[in-house]
Amino acid sequence: MQQVTLNLAEETAEDWWEVEALYDLCFAPGRSALSSYRLREGVAPIAPLCLTAKDGDGILAGAVRNWPVRVGGAVSILLGPIAVHPTRQGEGVASLLMQRCLDLARSQNWERIMLVGDAPYYGKFGFEKLQGVAMPPPTNPDRVLGLALRPGAWDGVTGDVTSMQD
Repeated sequence: MQQVTLNLAEETAEDWWEVEALYDLCFAPGRSALSSYRLREGVAPIAPLCLTAKDGDGILAGAVRNWPVRVGGAVSILLGPIAVHPTRQGEGVASLLMQRCLDLARSQNWERIMLVGDAPYYGKFGFEKLQGVAMPPPTNPDRVLGLALRPGAWDGVTGDVTSMQD
């Protein structure tokens, strides 16, 4: 993996369309029909945890957004989407964004974070399959992963993942 220097910053209103274009480029058409998007509808993202990674010329290399959700009543962060421009993949951009998100979430006293993704990849950041946590269908339960940002933060936290509006 090539080491790269990027400027990581909180996403601004001016970044919104460029970040959306990146998500459109990186994810399949109809991405907004996924269950995780239904949890985000009508809910503001956690602004300090929505990050962009830009090169020295201000070109967007990657981005991540995070949203509040409830898991059986307990508040959690739902990480994602996270995306890296195809021309920047393999440079560690996603790892930089992920590590900054986790560091910021801890510093802001969040207790737990979850995502839907591949366990072999996200396991390197400490994410593990969550037991007894159910995302809305048709999410594969083996892809529902979580990380305790504070010791024991997932202990006893089970149930359906619901929107903050529910």
